[in-house]
Amino acid sequence: MVAVTVRPVAVIGPTATGKSDLGLELAHRLGGEIVNIDAMQLYRGMDIGTAKLPPDQRRGIVHHQLDVLDVTETATVARYQQSARADVEDIVRRGLVPVIVGGSMMYVQSLLDDWEFPATDPDVRAKWEAVLAERGVGGVHAELTRVDPQAAATILPTDGRRMVRALEVVELTGRPFAASAPTIGEPRWGTVLLGVDRDTAELDERIGLRTDLMFEHGLVEEVQSLIESGLREGVTAPRAIGYAQVLAAFDGEYDLAQARERTLIGTRRYVRRQRSWFRRDPRVHWLDGARPDLVELAMTTVERA
Repeated sequence: MVAVTVRPVAVIGPTATGKSDLGLELAHRLGGEIVNIDAMQLYRGMDIGTAKLPPDQRRGIVHHQLDVLDVTETATVARYQQSARADVEDIVRRGLVPVIVGGSMMYVQSLLDDWEFPATDPDVRAKWEAVLAERGVGGVHAELTRVDPQAAATILPTDGRRMVRALEVVELTGRPFAASAPTIGEPRWGTVLLGVDRDTAELDERIGLRTDLMFEHGLVEEVQSLIESGLREGVTAPRAIGYAQVLAAFDGEYDLAQARERTLIGTRRYVRRQRSWFRRDPRVHWLDGARPDLVELAMTTVERA
């Protein structure tokens, strides 16, 4: 690890709170570069549905970890951890300030905390993926409940991929999945963590507006284009909120109006998970994204941290 002469800043929190705008302004004022920490913004072509900031709105500030994967590739926390750490340390080495922006919970923790990932085994992984394919999420959830009740209680019962990973880890290590969880202490590089949130009613309104704009500005057409690029063959990309719902509409499960409504509901649920996750971290300095003096308050918090 490089010697840190500047402290990175992480702008994290729930979806639609204003993290991107704040991160961009902080990078401008601090003399920094952005490191994306939104898992779905890693994908090329997934722009509208991830609210990815267009290049002409990035104010000339360099962004890392955007558009680095094809939709057929699988996004993994371990791979992100390795490449994003290299980006942060390179930015620091050049005397600039890394401004880490996003809300993908495990990605944040993998980058900023001491988290070593257990090895994987293709045969063990394939065995549990076969269970998922044959018996669905209920089947893998039942197996996980049998071998690791705590993991089964904490992982969303609809998150088949994560349950498969938990079963793989338990089988390979002989220990509960939680034993591989990160150690929370001093954040890597002395990073200052800023959390951005808003009043729930206001945030729900913003999520509704964002969802409407995504569908009005071409999400359906974006998904259609990505199908031609192999979206359906991917593992993680087609499960993204918005993309999964449009794909289901294409498959006749419901119409596009229902896809929009389900996207809204799915985003609100995801926000609740983000809040629960990030609020447990005592290192986060929380800021109200609606405050007119948000940027000044953030700058003061960084300077005093």
